Amino acid sequence: QVQLVESGGGLVQAGGSLRLSCAASGSILGINAMGWYRQAPGKQRELVAAIFSGGSTHYADSVKGRFTISRDSAKNSVYLQMNSLKPEDTAVYYCNADQAGVREYWGQGTQVTVSS
Repeated sequence: QVQLVESGGGLVQAGGSLRLSCAASGSILGINAMGWYRQAPGKQRELVAAIFSGGSTHYADSVKGRFTISRDSAKNSVYLQMNSLKPEDTAVYYCNADQAGVREYWGQGTQVTVSS
C-alpha cells in the first residue's frame, strides 16, 4: 500500500506563490506517475499537473507558465510550485500516484485559497 501526505496549502493574495509538497511512503515500487489534481466547490476534480517515470510532465492549459511540477526520487516526494496565483486557483489540491495502471492512490488534500 502507498500513503500520500500533502502539505503547503494556505491563504495567499492574488499574484503570490505557494509550494505544495507530497510525500509518498509504503510500498512505493511500481509507481509510474504522480500528479496534482484540484477540486473547487461544485466543480469536477481536474488534473493540474503530472510527472511521469521518464521525467516528462503535463500541465493543464490554465496553469501553464505559472505552475511547475517536480520530484525528488530520493525522498519519494513530488512538488507543485505555484506562482502568479489567481482567485480561480482556489481549490482543494490532491496528490495522486498511479501504480502500474492497476492501483491509484490519493492524498487527503490541502486547501489553497487565493484572495483578490
